[in-house]
Amino acid sequence: MSVCFALPPVRGKLTHDAPLAPLVWFKSGGEAEWLFEPADTKDLADFLYALDPAVPVMALGLGSNLIVRDGGVPGVVVRLGKAFAKVTKVDDVTLDCGAGASGILVSSTARDNGIAGMEFLRSIPGTVGGFVRMNGGAYGGEVKNILVDCDVVLRNGELVTLPVAKLQYSYRHSELPDGAIVVGARFRGRPGEPEAIQAEMDRISASREASQPLRSKTGGSTFKNPDGQKAWQLVDEAGCRGLQIGGAQVSEKHTNFLINIGDATSADIEELGEEVRRRVKAKSGVDLHWEIQRVGVYAEASNNERVGNAK
Repeated sequence: MSVCFALPPVRGKLTHDAPLAPLVWFKSGGEAEWLFEPADTKDLADFLYALDPAVPVMALGLGSNLIVRDGGVPGVVVRLGKAFAKVTKVDDVTLDCGAGASGILVSSTARDNGIAGMEFLRSIPGTVGGFVRMNGGAYGGEVKNILVDCDVVLRNGELVTLPVAKLQYSYRHSELPDGAIVVGARFRGRPGEPEAIQAEMDRISASREASQPLRSKTGGSTFKNPDGQKAWQLVDEAGCRGLQIGGAQVSEKHTNFLINIGDATSADIEELGEEVRRRVKAKSGVDLHWEIQRVGVYAEASNNERVGNAK
């Protein structure tokens, strides 16, 4: 997969041919040609400014909504570490969140400061950067409803602050520029009582535990809900509950989750998802669209072929 390009000096950590399977929830997939863990925002900005614009760059959070194809990811994968995981109070209802902060940390900090409206983040297995990019949502809440603005390092290394309107949010989608990496965001909630906030977080947690395969190697919700319909119900009605290809299976607990029941390859997982889409289309006429991101190259692809996110 190696393509020759010069790497700028960094203060963080650069790793060649870094395995990505341990970093994603499915525990499958190939290597990153280069994995960059920047020391701070300036380190990231300087690196992107000096990096050949032709080199592809991709951000990686907790890897919870991601299929990394078996041929790996060409170019540079950027992973934001502890320096990007801080959450601080700005005012009575606003938090300043690093892009590497988890939904659990954000919602817990909001609770401790009497800020309601962010409880739903407790249920999303990812980081602020991913929430902002994908307009993450669950249990009646969406990032577009709490985001004030976000700090983004563009592919050319420029650091900009984008107000929520600039992202042009729709369902699980934003117009964030290609190659841009979110490094921080401001979320605004509303005044609330910590006890009531905790009760709502407990309710959400219990609901997830009861309905989702949380202890499995999975990637979260696989398909977007079509307008007025539930993806899981369409999958179930198409007879896909428990359907298996290789080591990949449609969860019997929640049919909008795919799980790695052993040593599934990413090809197994993606093929299973496409088979589910075919069966749903044949049964109901509905085209399901992937919510999980799929990145990298197929194992049989040529070294220089870069396969983008499929739709």
